[in-house]
Amino acid sequence: MINVIKWVASIVIIIAVTLRASGDEYHVYDLIFSFLGTSLWLIVSFAWKDKALILLNSVMAFTLLSGLVKDYVL
Repeated sequence: MINVIKWVASIVIIIAVTLRASGDEYHVYDLIFSFLGTSLWLIVSFAWKDKALILLNSVMAFTLLSGLVKDYVL
């Protein structure tokens, strides 16, 4: 199952980067897909017990969620 999550997360992040490169009008979708992909990688990181990946993906998920809240909730 972790192998499937890993591949889905990678595809979601590729979609996010493609949206980022496509222009500012896709900013919200970039944040959403980046947050989703990073959160999935965080699950994988915990399953692997990889502290470096846990740190990286925790910080990224928090930062992306903060951006979503700042731009689209507040």
